Amino acid sequence: MIEHSAKPASQIAFCYLGDARFNMGNSLMVMGCKMGMDVRICAPRSLWPKDELITTCRQIAAETGARLTVTENVDEGVQGVDFLHTDVWVSMGEPKEVWDERIKLLLPYQVNAEAIRPQVKFMHCLPAFHNRETKVGEDIYQKTGLDGLEVTEEVFESPRSIVFDQAENRMHTIKAIMVATLGD
Repeated sequence: MIEHSAKPASQIAFCYLGDARFNMGNSLMVMGCKMGMDVRICAPRSLWPKDELITTCRQIAAETGARLTVTENVDEGVQGVDFLHTDVWVSMGEPKEVWDERIKLLLPYQVNAEAIRPQVKFMHCLPAFHNRETKVGEDIYQKTGLDGLEVTEEVFESPRSIVFDQAENRMHTIKAIMVATLGD
């Protein structure tokens, strides 16, 4: 986010849209609060991070000057942000039976042209279900009629998408961790 913003971290606002119970929603909330950012977690209440983590992040925010909003309201979550971030709606290892329920629950939280404003950059930790060009993407389409899930192709392939810069940064970080942990 810092790489793609002319603002210092404390002035950056971002929103994570989607299933916020797991690693991405949790990590972004903690990181953003530690860096003093304007953090918005936008998800159905049943998919919010654990109350204990929200409480911890509110304590961190009080120390760093971060602003933390956890909401079900998409308009409140995305209003005035610099970045929108999402992740897949069904995590690895979850049974196929949860797809229908999760899609119904999360469709209002899809990153699409309506949710993203012109100045906003889009982020995703990948892989993304944004079209029918994969087996899973085609299966989703055949079952639901949806061309994309958590993000539309229109947003994913737009100039606002910085997902591949994000992936490159992650690759270098992973390599550094591997070198640091290999030992002498």
